Amino acid sequence: MQAIFETLFDVVYLTTVITLGIRMIRKGGSVKQYLLFGIMAVTLGCGDAFHLVPRALALCTTGLESYTAALGIGKLITSITMTAFYVLLYYVWRSRYQVTGKKEVTAAVWILSGIRVLLCMMPQNAWTSSDAPLSWGIYRNIPFALLGLLIVVLFYRSAKEKGDSSFRYMWLTIVLSFGFYIPVVLFADAVPLVGMLMIPKTCAYVWTVLIGYNAMKKELGK
Repeated sequence: MQAIFETLFDVVYLTTVITLGIRMIRKGGSVKQYLLFGIMAVTLGCGDAFHLVPRALALCTTGLESYTAALGIGKLITSITMTAFYVLLYYVWRSRYQVTGKKEVTAAVWILSGIRVLLCMMPQNAWTSSDAPLSWGIYRNIPFALLGLLIVVLFYRSAKEKGDSSFRYMWLTIVLSFGFYIPVVLFADAVPLVGMLMIPKTCAYVWTVLIGYNAMKKELGK
């Protein structure tokens, strides 16, 4: 039952975000913020596929234990593409609110992203092992959480100051995604049921993409 439900959910999720991303690139590509948003959505979907496709295969065949290496490599790729997702979202913020300067904020985004990717690449993560250390899961997610917090603050302030109704909940989608993700990092190995929080976390990302897509339709009529 889990295999069927989870596989169907993942197929719908990946198809939705990649399709919306491609539509944004094609229909809103002449506007920088929507071009970036479309690339961001495609990056999200394609990156997650590296982990979700092996997971679906594992659940529907011989089990997760048989796909440990593939799942680990998929998680590594997803970790890097999720970092790229937030970097792109930062530039969506700059484009939408016509932000200039702010070199210190840009530097913070790139420094946190660089640290995150560097930590993800460290062999101590033991991505292909069935006994990956929790400590490194925490280390690599500290700069990631700080990056997410920074993006939350930027979108919250700008949407409020500009009265931007289309993006008024962008900050909330990010808060929810991290709110569901952090317990999985900390407790999923000890309490596997906690891993179910990845479903609402995924829904939060779909909401993020839908905010951009709906804004494009509203503002460009496409």
